[in-house]
Amino acid sequence: MTETEPATDTDPPESLRARIRAGDRTAFADLYDAYARAVHNHALRLTGDWSEAEEAMSETFLAAWRTRESVDPEGGSLKPWLLGIATHKAHNANRGRRRRLAFLARSPKPRPVEDFAEETAGRIDDARRLAQVHEALGRLRRQDREVFALCVAAGLDYRQAAEALGIPVGTVRSRLSRARARLARLAEQGSGPAGAEPPAGHGEKESEAALAALFLREETS
Repeated sequence: MTETEPATDTDPPESLRARIRAGDRTAFADLYDAYARAVHNHALRLTGDWSEAEEAMSETFLAAWRTRESVDPEGGSLKPWLLGIATHKAHNANRGRRRRLAFLARSPKPRPVEDFAEETAGRIDDARRLAQVHEALGRLRRQDREVFALCVAAGLDYRQAAEALGIPVGTVRSRLSRARARLARLAEQGSGPAGAEPPAGHGEKESEAALAALFLREETS
């Protein structure tokens, strides 16, 4: 699914930015409708957890509203701005989860409780796919993982990813190249997201294609 600027906005992106800056609630509601799913999916890829992704999405739009006056009145799509905030919120969620896990590791184990909830096959498949994506991305450095998720999964170009993360375009290029090389090595070792050894010389394309395929299924499911 490809997101576009809010359909109700017939003016150039600069006009939408000006309306957001001015606190136009209608424009902000349209912005939410247009990008909520993209923000949620991005957070989901980085956290690997549905509830944390939901929370990160909510916090992203809350932070966006609070910092709306920081939006440049001139520019293109506001998607990079939102995904930049979501990247930060997802990082905070991961850091908080590590602290909780460390605490639980020091605590007595709770009594097991039988789960009587019925899970559909589709939900199980979603969980497996998400685990694959999160495991593959987890093998990358945080900075490289964020760039890869923005460029390959969210579809941002180098300039937009640089805008989202507040870093130079050259840094985006180098981090993305490093992420691709890392995934290529993992694929060649048979431990990449595809789970099978690719032909020599095709590791980068195979590993990236496998992750992109998983992302595409997640976007359209």
